[in-house]
Amino acid sequence: MTITLVDPDGLPKIDVYRQVAIATGTRTVFVAGQVAWDADGSTVGEGDLAAQVEQCYLNVGTALATAGGSFGDVARLTVYVVDWTPEKMPLLLDGISRAAAKLGVAPAPPATLIGVAALDVPEHLVEIEATAVLD
Repeated sequence: MTITLVDPDGLPKIDVYRQVAIATGTRTVFVAGQVAWDADGSTVGEGDLAAQVEQCYLNVGTALATAGGSFGDVARLTVYVVDWTPEKMPLLLDGISRAAAKLGVAPAPPATLIGVAALDVPEHLVEIEATAVLD
């Protein structure tokens, strides 16, 4: 495995991600922000944050598979959520959990969550970009 995820002593332990990703691979893969589109370009889960988070994670997984990788190779995620409030956290976590079950991995690389006013398409509630390191 090219990525080792750790929570160093002296930093808080966060359930949904690790504080540090140590990469030892030789190829870096940058995945463009993924929204809740299916392969045909139709929005999945319109109005449903959890469904859209799940689709975004699955789309990241598809993109990584094309490069010969998987979520286990992700060194960092950035998650953009429209009109973010802390009350939306259970929906975000539900979507991540559903995606993890389908991907067969608990996607827990270091992550940054950013609240935004809007995304490119009004129906999109979340966008997720990833950086992965592969051998």
